[in-house]
Amino acid sequence: MFDNRPPAPWRDEPSPWRDAAPDQTEKTEQTQPIITTPPPAPMQAKRRNDGVALLLIGALVGGLVGLGGARAITPQLFPTANAPATTSTSGSATDAAAQAAIKDVLQKANAAQAEAFAKNDPAPMRATSTDSHYSEMAQINADLANGGVTKIELLDITFGDITVTGTTATATTTETWRSMYSDGSVDQSTDQNDYALVVENGTWKIESNTQPGNTGVTAPTQPTTPLNTTVRSTSRNWSGYVATGGTSYTSVSGTWVVPTPDANVAGIDATWVGIGGANTTDLIQAGTEATVNGDGTVSYDAWTETLPQSTRTVTLTVNAGDTVNVSITEQSAGLWLVDMTNITTGKSFTTTIRYNSSKTSAEWIEEAPSVGRGIAPLDNFGSVKFTAGGTVVDGKHLTLSSAGAKAVTMADGSNQPLAIPSAIGNDGASFTVNRTSNPGTNVGTGGRSPGRRRG
Repeated sequence: MFDNRPPAPWRDEPSPWRDAAPDQTEKTEQTQPIITTPPPAPMQAKRRNDGVALLLIGALVGGLVGLGGARAITPQLFPTANAPATTSTSGSATDAAAQAAIKDVLQKANAAQAEAFAKNDPAPMRATSTDSHYSEMAQINADLANGGVTKIELLDITFGDITVTGTTATATTTETWRSMYSDGSVDQSTDQNDYALVVENGTWKIESNTQPGNTGVTAPTQPTTPLNTTVRSTSRNWSGYVATGGTSYTSVSGTWVVPTPDANVAGIDATWVGIGGANTTDLIQAGTEATVNGDGTVSYDAWTETLPQSTRTVTLTVNAGDTVNVSITEQSAGLWLVDMTNITTGKSFTTTIRYNSSKTSAEWIEEAPSVGRGIAPLDNFGSVKFTAGGTVVDGKHLTLSSAGAKAVTMADGSNQPLAIPSAIGNDGASFTVNRTSNPGTNVGTGGRSPGRRRG
């Protein structure tokens, strides 16, 4: 199925860095910043006028469609919930009927997603999906439409291993999807899809769908210079500060005011703090995001994310102008405490997450989230001011300055700056990210670039 977006808010991506070497090839994987060539000359910081980043969304679409996963129902196909468990793998003659049924479900699910997108109505996907997957697919199609996609089409599907165990099953496919955009451009992507299916009321339905190697993150190109000396200063989806000196980051914190984006420019922006991801594909992060829909409405939410998992929206209400503080702290080996407080409303959200982090970096970022394998259009957020930025590295409490954090500018495929961080303030813990007037994508140049985003 087609799902080029990550899971969740316009969220994160791991390491955005890319070496300054002109022949350096940018890698794409998960949700980390996508580092590009050396930073372009700074431009006057101001909000951009063009809000459609169709170019970068292209990569995103390929993943969204194939990853969203639709589910088809074939009642006669599988045993009821009381049927004895049987296991089969692709090629097993004894379970040929079961495998055929699952293939039929997946084909119908993909067709349903394309139909639902064409009709701007998620209803066709309901029959092939569990309730949770149906909701995810409806959001994926909405994200694609908001990103300028006008049509999605499945060109080819090849089936791999299929394993059936009683009323559950897993299946692997390789799918090629084509997506068309409002600017007349066309994008095509081929991805592996791993499906999980369950029997509901006698029929098979898709419960989940993931794309290995397409977790919504773009892996950074490893710097060739010593870390924290000449940090790659340009990223396709991150703007802010990153600290990489030291060997073990166990806490990060920051405070910011949720920005008020221009309602006339569709797009997304995410503000967050995190650990890991600058030079690795792991990343634990938490923050807020704003989404400007095509009809001019704007929605806000708070979220957490641990790559390669999708973003999870949390029950902390946030709105434009609210002051939010977020901290992520390792309490014991692999157990992280995430504390989010809306200082304006006095409300808070706290959770613990089990996660194996490399603990190699700390970040304070304003991001153009990735959806699936594509970067979502960056809205015109104006400016975001970070204060009280701090981290614990190798047991020491440090500010951004004392941690040697380096600035990262977000730039498009033509190296035109989209968001530029200011110098760190005299307190060593504050800075502002300003949106430039450049559009989020430069149609016709730079190609579509994968990025990270909540899933």
